[in-house]
Amino acid sequence: MRLIPLPALSDNYIWLLADADGHALVVDPGEAAPVDEALARDGLTLTSILLTHHHPDHIGGAASLRERHAARVFGPVDSRIQCIDEHVGEGSEVTLDAPGIRFRVWEVPGHTRSHIAYIGEDLAFTGDTLFSLGCGRLFEGTPEQMLDSLDRLATLPDETRVCCGHEYTLANARFASTVEPDNPTLAKRTQAARQAVDDGHASLPARMDDERAANPFLRVDAQTIDPWMAAHRIGNDRVARFAALRAAKDAFAA
Repeated sequence: MRLIPLPALSDNYIWLLADADGHALVVDPGEAAPVDEALARDGLTLTSILLTHHHPDHIGGAASLRERHAARVFGPVDSRIQCIDEHVGEGSEVTLDAPGIRFRVWEVPGHTRSHIAYIGEDLAFTGDTLFSLGCGRLFEGTPEQMLDSLDRLATLPDETRVCCGHEYTLANARFASTVEPDNPTLAKRTQAARQAVDDGHASLPARMDDERAANPFLRVDAQTIDPWMAAHRIGNDRVARFAALRAAKDAFAA
């Protein structure tokens, strides 16, 4: 399988996964043009579209791609998405013949109430729930919900490749360095991301073991962030610690 991040809009990524026979799926096509260009360039046939949540920058190209390529669309139960052929939720499996792949579906609310993730083949398509070195804003969910979702994603194996929806690594790293300035994994990740972006490449996907070691939103229990918490007068309550991090990130001037 080839995994290709397609830049879209201002800072989105549409994920394309293709097999050796030229069958492809895409995840969260916020616009159609980058997908059509990649299909034409590589001689691929689009068979399936996976959607994680309803925001326009993740579904904007889905309806037109579905119509032109006769692709089947999978997505969460949410009336705000009109082009879904098969609704999926917690416990569902998406099994495709071409490309031959199977994903488990996890409900991961927080960013939105109906957000889902697709897990399989050492891949995690996390949309706007888990980012490289960050997490999504709480537009519809609560801190408790988002923390539960992140805790769950953090249980995935070390080698899992986190395929999130935006190129936010460097911006997230700047905030993370204020929380845990002496984290060596964070420093290494920041340097690698800066080099990738400077070279015109994606900083993604990220590895789950690196995320657990450097992403502050997966490290609410780490003693090494206690000084930051103390400076913000936050104790040991996990939800309060997460909520403080998210509020600080919302106000952070990168």
